[in-house]
Amino acid sequence: MTTGSLNAAPHAAHGAPPLPEARGPLSAAVRTALLHAPPPEDLPSAGAADPFGEDLQLALYLAYELHYRGFAGVDEAWEWQPDLLRLRAALEDRFLGALREAVPGGADVAAELDALLVEPLDAPGVSHHLRSRGTWGQLREYLAHRSLYQLKEADPQAWLIPRLTGQAKASLVAVEFDEFGAGHGDRVHARLFAEAMAGAGLDPGYGRYVDRAPAETLATVNLMSLLGLHRSLRGAMAGHFAALEITSSPGARRLAQALERLDAEPRCVRFFTEHIEADAVHEQLMRRDVIGGFLAEEPEQAPAVVFGIQATGYLDVRWSDRLLGAWAADRPSLRLPLCGG
Repeated sequence: MTTGSLNAAPHAAHGAPPLPEARGPLSAAVRTALLHAPPPEDLPSAGAADPFGEDLQLALYLAYELHYRGFAGVDEAWEWQPDLLRLRAALEDRFLGALREAVPGGADVAAELDALLVEPLDAPGVSHHLRSRGTWGQLREYLAHRSLYQLKEADPQAWLIPRLTGQAKASLVAVEFDEFGAGHGDRVHARLFAEAMAGAGLDPGYGRYVDRAPAETLATVNLMSLLGLHRSLRGAMAGHFAALEITSSPGARRLAQALERLDAEPRCVRFFTEHIEADAVHEQLMRRDVIGGFLAEEPEQAPAVVFGIQATGYLDVRWSDRLLGAWAADRPSLRLPLCGG
């Protein structure tokens, strides 16, 4: 890679987290490039890496985070460095191809959205486990996992705004307005989540738990960045965001009940109670106005919307299996155990 303006002294953005440790040759190459010099010419091929594995997912995460808050000690000019973007594109192709192979596809958006509203009484989800029998330690792990997204909640989805028109755009902005506190800084959802983390004895700093987060967690966040950054994937991003909002309210209710059962501080519960009512309204806006309005303008995007919904669900199941499997075996679900609590 050529450095160009990257020879200037690096400067960290306000609140930028430290670079996480590498997990293989791809993430090591990206990390080395960001901190020191271009990686060697024999950069490992993205095609040889597990598309859902630790190394590729961390390499993608490192590249994507340059569009958010960056990393301490990394020059901001890396965000649009051409060689890094070429490597990122190869990683994205590998990840996106694997997702397309993993989901059934289709074009029936209404059926996919309807399915999100149907939940078996014995559903084995993470929030169900935490509500009924989860431990305080498991709840703290849950918060650490989710912090990778929740501390920038709705930022990736904001990239969809300039790609919509009319009612779809207006309704998406209404949803995002709520996510960003409806004009009140103390009600921004990312801030509420940081307060919940602090109440649980966790570090609320942005990106502080990346090193502990497994590939399954990274993949759920990387999907948002992937879909948000590419206009060609706007339909998939619309489907993804709809899936998040439709499934959020019931899960938030269960998590609030879990925290109350374990006598958590009120600030831990507030983030989830805020989502119970808000996301119930968002569900209707996303389904009727955003998805409906978008498909009225671009009906050919129906398969892309379906893919976004299915890919979101597929990665969520992988993530859920990781957590529930670890907890069933009485071991941490994170790569490294949490301190305290």
